[in-house]
Amino acid sequence: MCPVCRGALARAHYSGAVTIRLYDTSARQIRDFTPLVPGCVSIYLCGATVQAAPHIGHIRSGLNFDILRRWFAYRGYEVTFIRNVTDIDDKIIQKSAEQNRPWWSIGYENERAFNDGYTALGCLPPTYEPRATGHVTEMVEMMRGLIERGHAYDSEGNVYFDVKSFPGYLELSNQELENLQQPESAGETGKRDARDFALWKSAKPGEPSWETPWGRGRPGWHLECSAMAHKYLGTAFDIHGGGIDLIFPHHENEIAQAKAYGDEFAKYWVHNAWVTMSGEKMSKSLGNSVLVSEMVKRWRPIVLRYYLGTPHYRSMIEYSEEALREAESAFARIEGFMQRVVEKAGGAVEPAPEVPPAFAQAMDDDLGVPQALAVVHTTVRQGNSALAADDKEGAVARLAEVRAMLGVLGLDPLDPHWAGENDRGEDLHGVVDTLVSLVLQQREAARARKDWPTADAIRDQLNQSGLVIEDSPQGPRWSLGPR
Repeated sequence: MCPVCRGALARAHYSGAVTIRLYDTSARQIRDFTPLVPGCVSIYLCGATVQAAPHIGHIRSGLNFDILRRWFAYRGYEVTFIRNVTDIDDKIIQKSAEQNRPWWSIGYENERAFNDGYTALGCLPPTYEPRATGHVTEMVEMMRGLIERGHAYDSEGNVYFDVKSFPGYLELSNQELENLQQPESAGETGKRDARDFALWKSAKPGEPSWETPWGRGRPGWHLECSAMAHKYLGTAFDIHGGGIDLIFPHHENEIAQAKAYGDEFAKYWVHNAWVTMSGEKMSKSLGNSVLVSEMVKRWRPIVLRYYLGTPHYRSMIEYSEEALREAESAFARIEGFMQRVVEKAGGAVEPAPEVPPAFAQAMDDDLGVPQALAVVHTTVRQGNSALAADDKEGAVARLAEVRAMLGVLGLDPLDPHWAGENDRGEDLHGVVDTLVSLVLQQREAARARKDWPTADAIRDQLNQSGLVIEDSPQGPRWSLGPR
């Protein structure tokens, strides 16, 4: 057993009887998950290509696999999670020329922007986050092995993979070789077959390059991931993830390289769907992207996580302001319940040791977050009923369950990660609280003299200003309402 996995079998929630099921793209069906090493899960996720700052479509993939990782951890598995950084490719070089900036400057700036986005939305850091440019040695070794085995050839300073030499090519994307149109970039000369793809691209004036036995050049995109997966996860690992747009050519070519080299490679292929705008994939090239750095200024990051992370990972998300407002309102209902119970309990309520069985059943079934979230909202309603009946014990028990479920989803507003959200604008909050309290005193005075029209008018004016007024046994209180 690998060092990372030692002790996994002793984790509280792990049981050989637990069966997590996932949709495997290669099998085109939902399969029972059986790890290569009992109690351990190894995941490779295609991460950022850092030619520009991330939009919410990019971050969705990181969020989906963060939830998958958290669920495996809850079930007691020891998770090794690799998320790479593609810091050299055609797009980065093109941006470098357009902006008259070093390629590495563009890459590093945007890598930090991606990590800021992941952190803002509550994604746990990967076990390792390798950069492509740090693994040229491994790429050279893989190319050497492929050439020796007759699966690759060098030509005019380029190195190409011979697709006809690998019988399993295109099984993931379910295409026919005769109909294949292989994407390629400028300078890919000397191919024996137009369908072959580049492992290594010969150096061009002004472009970054590295020395190899076949001359100076730079890696092809597909080779980078195969080499890094081999480096950090070995010849075989459990899950390879990424967006559905990567199935071909990227993941198809990864499989060909790795298996032709002699690796077993990934046992399961898990792909998330897109965020779309007007029915089109959110894309920088289409000019319809919504940058994470701008979105977190307009929306609370935990609300963005709720919006992006709660639909099923294989379903498309159609972006709209209205959908975000609905997510904000739904999450506000959860937060409102939690706040009321904490006030009634007079202090913190710890998460329950286990999530409700219905929540676990939904998560085990292909990461069924929408069904799991329905359990959260049902539990909130039960908790509100307990509050209405002055059942403190029942309300506290429901809050403990809600915290356990939200913790798995990375959405517990009482978690220390999100504490900063409540601290932002603390001084302004105090000023607003004082002013609102004065207005509420006027409303209470109107209620005391049974001047209901005046009391209602004050409440309505506060609501119109974006404040929600709630009457409780402890007196009226206010909160910010949905925008």
